[in-house]
Amino acid sequence: MQENKQNMQNFRRVKIVSTLGPATKSFEMIEKLYHAGVNVFRLNFSHGSHDDHKETYNNIRAVSTKYNVPLAVLADMQGPKLRVGKFENGSEELIAGQSFRLDLNPELGSNSRATLPHPQIFESVKKGDALLVDDGKIMLQVEKFGSDFAETTVVVGGTISNFKGVNFPSGVLKLSPLTEKDLKDLDFALELGVDFIGLSFVQLPSNVEQAREIIKGRAKIISKIEKPSAIQHISEIINLSDGIMVARGDLGVEIPTEQVPVVQKMIIRECRRQSTPVIVATQMLDSMTFSPVPTRAEASDVANAVYDGTDAVMLSGETTVGKYPIETVGTMSNIISQVEADPLYWDMLEMSFRDISKNYEYKNPDKKLLTTGRAIAMATKNIAETVDAKIIVAFSTHGTTVNRISHQRPTARILSITTNPHLYAQMCLNWGVTPLLVKDVATFTEIVEISSSWLKQKGWVKSKDKIIVVAGIPVNIGGITNSLRVIEIE
Repeated sequence: MQENKQNMQNFRRVKIVSTLGPATKSFEMIEKLYHAGVNVFRLNFSHGSHDDHKETYNNIRAVSTKYNVPLAVLADMQGPKLRVGKFENGSEELIAGQSFRLDLNPELGSNSRATLPHPQIFESVKKGDALLVDDGKIMLQVEKFGSDFAETTVVVGGTISNFKGVNFPSGVLKLSPLTEKDLKDLDFALELGVDFIGLSFVQLPSNVEQAREIIKGRAKIISKIEKPSAIQHISEIINLSDGIMVARGDLGVEIPTEQVPVVQKMIIRECRRQSTPVIVATQMLDSMTFSPVPTRAEASDVANAVYDGTDAVMLSGETTVGKYPIETVGTMSNIISQVEADPLYWDMLEMSFRDISKNYEYKNPDKKLLTTGRAIAMATKNIAETVDAKIIVAFSTHGTTVNRISHQRPTARILSITTNPHLYAQMCLNWGVTPLLVKDVATFTEIVEISSSWLKQKGWVKSKDKIIVVAGIPVNIGGITNSLRVIEIE
């Protein structure tokens, strides 16, 4: 039964990321979530103590060990949180058209003013800028400002209360995405051995560069796109990141809601062009937090992300505090499988990639993306379809080869072999990829022998079936993908 579960799960191309919380952090629940179809588990460092996260992390690794399968762990950093201070009465009702002052004065707030203890905002605002409070429920427009204050007019009124969040969509704030809390959390997460770091509040490419200098290759970086300035620099941010998360919740506060689907498609398209894994996140099956079935609109939302070509979809509150976490993962898995069984899905992937390929030269006059490795990845897909290969076997030490092949979206299943234990788990995020960890490989012949034996043992191939094997020669030298062979199973 466990073997069948594993095969069924691996055959689903699009991966599922599940956030863990009070409802799901136990070994027993993580085990059930794995069987339901989760590939990557997310630890949200906005909540919980280090002891809580350590216990959860150990439970994930214990499930991985029990079933001898890779399960990846994503540690999501909180990032800067901009909030007003406390109010004398706890809350106040703001009316459209009234004046309201934000300043650095630590005194309790009133109906006419509130503390905003973030001087970076006052350094960046200008007349006419919008400040959004409580996820955009209240909108303030800046009329006058100084180094320690902003006089605003209430455009959209509502109830403002203690410590409500503030968004500044109009510009770039002089804030690092890693606060003092984040740096402590980051050290702790890296010491645990997590596979991915989720980087919040990314505004500029330099934010990713700063994080990379601190992380020093100990985990891969997933840049969360939730700020308008990040969209303006999306190509450079994707180029510097190991993965991208379309964080639609915060993004939907900072840009008009109707633009979110357009931006989602644009980001997925650019990630695929650069062979960078992408996750679509937030409120995908939100109603299943309290209901055993989703709305039809939510099912369509998940399906559309899959049709767009995403590598993974993510669950948040549905699996942290929800009443039906296992049912939610099962529902998401079923929706993905239904789309992947649709011939239109494959037609859409093919058509979109032809359009992307046409733009290689236009977008990259220096031809940086037109490499030998990319050419081999493209050839792998075409040859696999021509000879009706059942499996593509890719040997990878750093993940570049498997990223390139995965983003070609071949119909053949991808078996990615590595000697790198960290990469073994990280490949759980790649579309269509089943990772296989081996102790040592010295030659191309050994890759063929190991993969053929494993595939026959699992029942994925039989005698006379063809597989494609891709690797770099010499083996175990990263960054070299120069060999492709068609192998007939004996």
